[in-house]
Amino acid sequence: MKAMDLHCDNKAAIMIAHNQIQHGRMKHFEVDQIFIRENIDKRCISFSFVKSEDQLADILSKGVCERIFNDMIDKLGMIDIYAPS
Repeated sequence: MKAMDLHCDNKAAIMIAHNQIQHGRMKHFEVDQIFIRENIDKRCISFSFVKSEDQLADILSKGVCERIFNDMIDKLGMIDIYAPS
């Protein structure tokens, strides 16, 4: 069985997921962290880094430059329905 790919653009989150030591400042997401860590150990999840400019969801939640925005729109297959044909 192939592991599910979980992509993240936050290196700190990846390090926390792989860290076996629980820190006091991270208790607010303890259940999620334990779930992710257990599935990483079982090799059900592959938690890998993806550069922020390659993270397609960023155009829905962040302001990005025009080049990155247009690249992501193309990757998502979105079209301008108002553009002249």
